[in-house]
Amino acid sequence: MFSIDRLRALAAVAAHGSIAQAARTLHMTASGVSQQLAKLEREAGHSLLEPHGRSVRLTHAGRVLAGHADRLLVQLAAAQSDLADLGEEVLGPLRIGGVGSAVRTLLPDALAALAAGHPRLTPTVVDGEAVDLVPRLIHGELDMLLIESWAERPVSVPEGVTLRTLVSEDVYVALSERHPLSDRGTVDLADLRGMAWACCPPGTAPHEALVQVLRTCGAEPDIRYLVAEHSTQLALVARNLTASLVPAMSCRPAPSGVRFLATRPALRRDIRAAWLTRAESPPVRACVAAVEAHRQAADEVCPKE
Repeated sequence: MFSIDRLRALAAVAAHGSIAQAARTLHMTASGVSQQLAKLEREAGHSLLEPHGRSVRLTHAGRVLAGHADRLLVQLAAAQSDLADLGEEVLGPLRIGGVGSAVRTLLPDALAALAAGHPRLTPTVVDGEAVDLVPRLIHGELDMLLIESWAERPVSVPEGVTLRTLVSEDVYVALSERHPLSDRGTVDLADLRGMAWACCPPGTAPHEALVQVLRTCGAEPDIRYLVAEHSTQLALVARNLTASLVPAMSCRPAPSGVRFLATRPALRRDIRAAWLTRAESPPVRACVAAVEAHRQAADEVCPKE
């Protein structure tokens, strides 16, 4: 009979590609993981690992057993979740990662409701972009995410990650009231050819969406200001230095002198919850439900004046 802990060690090495990374994920020492794998090899009667440069890789037998281990661990997680549900207890740590606008707009009311309804739950929050947060979810460092998905650049996640759309909203172009097009209700993005832009850094969903949509309109983007926070982008817009694409939930608060215009073509952004399917837990489900119940603030229409 194979030990679950040894199978978990093998699955971690298969997922992360090294004993050292598997050890960090499992909160073990590298020597401890190596000992577990050595015992598993004896139990299996096959070599499961072989040297590969300075690291190791799975043998054919190792890959076969790792596939079975993954399926067993998914079933075990489901059993644990079902047992936890029997008591209807939502407790313990809940590690959340999210993009700044979602953290600011969606989480405060949801976390307050969770604190009142589940005092034994201990949430922690870190903000960032999906490009950085998704690997942390996969590696077991975070339990759930609130990430953005632009219609022009849909979020891509690995197999085994569940996504649920929480908010779908319009995206506006922010211009200074001194810009000659600021009095329009809708602006063609092609008419902003030659405009300087403020945007999140390269590799993020907003940056890639901006580049793609402007090139579709026949304009090569001139991105001069790489700043993650929409509030900082809007401060630059207010001085008539740049334009910015701003989702509805980031339109408030805005400095005076900024106008928000609908775009042609119309742009949309979703905020989606993401979690590992095999690691779905009562705390994750409770948090998603709380966000869905307290998302009215994100449903406000972006101000035009």
